Amino acid sequence: MTQHDATPRSTTAVGFTVFAGVLMMTAGLVQALTGLIALFNDEFFVVGEEYIFQFDISTWGWIHLILGIVVALAGVFVFSGAVWARTIGVILAVLSAVANFLWLPWYPVWGIIMIALAVFVIWALTVHGRDIVE
Repeated sequence: MTQHDATPRSTTAVGFTVFAGVLMMTAGLVQALTGLIALFNDEFFVVGEEYIFQFDISTWGWIHLILGIVVALAGVFVFSGAVWARTIGVILAVLSAVANFLWLPWYPVWGIIMIALAVFVIWALTVHGRDIVE
């Protein structure tokens, strides 16, 4: 009996891993598009309240574009089921949640939605320990 046969995979764990990967690719793409909108149309987003993190909208555009691309690529690697891919996925989801928290004055509803998606990704990637697809 090989090691692969000795450790049966939970369909729930595989489902959560696929869910996290798809959610990361989708959220990363949307975040990258948000970055492109901020870069090409700097009057689309208007800050409502005074906020300590007052970056230029172009700076936020670059942050969202780069972070979104990296998150989407990490989502692809999550499908490998490797522990390193899940770890990177959790780290990037935390970074995405922080970036979107800091982005709240410019687009509050969408920022909250992106934070919630990051929390779902973290949960899906950590809910099952080593019981993942290989």
